[in-house]
Amino acid sequence: MPRGDVETYHQDGQWHSRIEGEGSAPFHTSETKFDEVGAGRDEARRRKVEHIIKNLDGTIGQRNSYGHDPRDVPG
Repeated sequence: MPRGDVETYHQDGQWHSRIEGEGSAPFHTSETKFDEVGAGRDEARRRKVEHIIKNLDGTIGQRNSYGHDPRDVPG
C-alpha cells in the first residue's frame, strides 16, 4: 500500500481505519464494518488517495481510488 492511502481492517473485535505511513495507530474505530468503511471512505476522498478495505481474514476485499488516477493506463 503506498504511503498516505487509507486502509480499513478488522482487529481485536473491532473495525479500524488507518493511514499508511503515519504509524500503525488507527485514526478511527467502529464496531461495524459499515460504519468504518464510511469513515475510511470519507478520509480517502478528503486526501484524494486510495481506500483499501480488507475482509475479516485480512485479504483485500475492495480497492477504491478517489483521485490522481493516471489516464494513460491501458485497460
